[in-house]
Amino acid sequence: MATLNLSSPDPSTFILTGIPGLEAAYIWISIPFSTVYVIGLLGNFTILFVVGKEQTLHSPMYLLICMLALTDIGISTSVVPKTLCIFWFNLKVITLGGCLTQMFFLHTVSLMQSAVLLTMAFDRYVAICNPLNYATILTNARIAKLGLVGLIRAVLFVLPLPVLLSQQPFCANRIIPHTYCEHIAVAKISCGDTTVNRVYGLVMAFVIIGLDLILVALSYGLILRAVLRISSKKALQKSLNTCTAHICVMATSFTLFFFSTLTHRFGQGIAPHVHIFFANFFYLFPPMLNPIIYGVKTKELRDKVGKYTCRQ
Repeated sequence: MATLNLSSPDPSTFILTGIPGLEAAYIWISIPFSTVYVIGLLGNFTILFVVGKEQTLHSPMYLLICMLALTDIGISTSVVPKTLCIFWFNLKVITLGGCLTQMFFLHTVSLMQSAVLLTMAFDRYVAICNPLNYATILTNARIAKLGLVGLIRAVLFVLPLPVLLSQQPFCANRIIPHTYCEHIAVAKISCGDTTVNRVYGLVMAFVIIGLDLILVALSYGLILRAVLRISSKKALQKSLNTCTAHICVMATSFTLFFFSTLTHRFGQGIAPHVHIFFANFFYLFPPMLNPIIYGVKTKELRDKVGKYTCRQ
């Protein structure tokens, strides 16, 4: 494999370093990376296939699970293929257009996933707190419209990131210490004033996603209040079980997201290879775990998946 001259990169390209210091172990590192990625793809495509084939699953809750599966596929696919190209073939070069495109797609799908998780919380709130009107409040058409609003919101808020960076000057240092093009990682190598980029990126991450989290917390606060009023222990357990899968998905997704975001900006004391590992975990493990969580915790979905796998 050819070794790139990192000291004099082409002016129209960037170089992704991969995981500094662990170059000798790339082949071994690629095994869990590719395995987790493939398992995630299989799990999410299985959910999309089963829900698409089964008319009984054409309901708002399963439509939301399909939206989550699509965002999981988009998030992992925007990162892992390029990372594996670095590990397997030492293909570290990426064009400016390719870098900004990857950044736009990655952050757009991440914000879209946050909107889907918020809509899922609202779905659980209506199902538990207003079950008699669930069918009229949350129809498939309304869920589709909410998904479209989430997508438009994500595009409008993320689009300024690559636009602002495309106006920045990049001097001799075009080396990005990462396996993919993340906004702050690219902004750090600019030789211009990136104050606007940094402030906007921080506001977008914490205000938009923070607002989503506040609304999710509000939904679960109302759910908890309604659940505590239930006298029947069996009904109480059933109500809580309907929220378990969503809470698990929220915990894995947002914990890793905020860890990755904070370490990019304030984690100067963290070793680069540790930070890059955790940043990749955020885009690898939730897409693998989410279909497993919903497959285990949602009986109807589990039964339908078993029906098709046993048939095969």
